[in-house]
Amino acid sequence: MLEAREGQAVPSVIFKSLQGGKLVDISSDALFKGRTVIVFSLPGAYTPTCSSSHLPRFNELAPVFKTHGVDEIICMSVNDPFVMDAWGKDQDADKLTLIADGNGEFTQGMGMLVDKSDLGFGQRSWRYSMLVRDGIVEKMFIEPQEPGDPFKVSDADTMLDYLNPTAEKPKFATLLTRPGCPFCVKAKQLLQEKGIPFEEIQVSNKGVTSRTLRAMAKSGKVPQVWIEGEFIGDSEALATWCANC
Repeated sequence: MLEAREGQAVPSVIFKSLQGGKLVDISSDALFKGRTVIVFSLPGAYTPTCSSSHLPRFNELAPVFKTHGVDEIICMSVNDPFVMDAWGKDQDADKLTLIADGNGEFTQGMGMLVDKSDLGFGQRSWRYSMLVRDGIVEKMFIEPQEPGDPFKVSDADTMLDYLNPTAEKPKFATLLTRPGCPFCVKAKQLLQEKGIPFEEIQVSNKGVTSRTLRAMAKSGKVPQVWIEGEFIGDSEALATWCANC
């Protein structure tokens, strides 16, 4: 039975971190003492849920957490520091600190070390998140012990709702564009002026094609813009949306 350790101190261990191509020791005290820290721990780097949902959303919401007094957001896994460093770069996780609990000492001390030998993983971390203030666990969100890889409560949004249920979450945009399109440039400038981060997907003869564009937007024109899943339309529609938001 996995139990929350709220009110208890985090384990005292020494982590190995890859910095400038060299392994450097980092203590628990250096990470947690006198600081407010969020930790989210997951089964493994490069695994599906970890890469598609768990880590990216914490990275997206990091600026909001900072405004609520969080000094650092740590992603932890029972992996080696070389893997964690490569995964962080692959994920563009520039707002997070990825920590390798290589020997599983911290995870074991938290009571979250589990046997995943049936998957060929050996000893790994159960998926959870926690808020730590000055080395003391204030709140833990532990995934239910059920088959598979549950991901229901350790997500970034649940943690933010705990800190502040009324916190305004940042919007995120997706644009379908073509190279050399001046209206696409205008759309990106509008989003930058509004402080809305975006991903750009270029329409080409492979992957996302003109047929995909028409199917999604009912138009062959670019750009086509979505904000938080809401279809906005072309650059003129985006200008109207920005003027009214």
